[in-house]
Amino acid sequence: SVTTIGGGAFYYCNSLTSVTIGNSVTTIGEYAFWACFELTSVTIGNSVTTIGNHAFYYCTSLTSVTIPDSVTTIEESAFDWCTSLASVTIGDSVTTIGDYAFRGCDSLTSVTIPDRVKTIGYEAFFSCDSLISVIIPDSVTTIGGSAFSACKSLTSVTIGNSVKTIGIEAFYGCKSLTNVTIGDSVTSIGRNAFYYCKNLKTVYCKPTTPPAGGDDMFDDNAAGRRIFVPASDDDSIINAYKKASYWSSYASYIHEYDFSAEE
Repeated sequence: SVTTIGGGAFYYCNSLTSVTIGNSVTTIGEYAFWACFELTSVTIGNSVTTIGNHAFYYCTSLTSVTIPDSVTTIEESAFDWCTSLASVTIGDSVTTIGDYAFRGCDSLTSVTIPDRVKTIGYEAFFSCDSLISVIIPDSVTTIGGSAFSACKSLTSVTIGNSVKTIGIEAFYGCKSLTNVTIGDSVTSIGRNAFYYCKNLKTVYCKPTTPPAGGDDMFDDNAAGRRIFVPASDDDSIINAYKKASYWSSYASYIHEYDFSAEE
């Protein structure tokens, strides 16, 4: 008969090891399982629609979680600093991954972002040290500031074709990142977005109009880094990039590429 787990209900129950949340529950409140250090196993019922902010914050022994299809929002810091979390399945109905949602999940190696997600919040995956690859689907329109910053094992990123904004320092300090594909709807790339990505060698940038840039977007990348932009018969696109504010700093690295050949 339980429908709601209230805010702070199991706050700091540091001997709790296992939780099964029944199918009648629709809401997991804020701070519900905050700092349950010994919690290793959680089963979330298939009627839950909201996982509240800080709900599983600092559950450092939690190793895996399946977020059911009923959930639409993963709120701020829901799994913040769950340092043992190695496996996450995000349900297909989630539209928002909140600020700091999976920050500091050091053991997380991969994550599949469902096709309905529209927003990836500020520092959502900040300092996920083991995260290797990310595919951001076409449904996403905004990648928040520092969303994947300091993910030092991240080697490859594909940014979907609906993303309009890549936030400030979104991929700052991703030292293993070697290639990036930027979707054709991006209109803004924030300051330091790919700064200190020391092994970044190849950037495929699909927009035909240069996105509004920011200071040091691609600074401190690999030697000989190349930025590929859409080819045009009259060279108008590449010339626009080379003259655009902030892009002009990288003019010697910008080259044409026929993206239509991939279609």
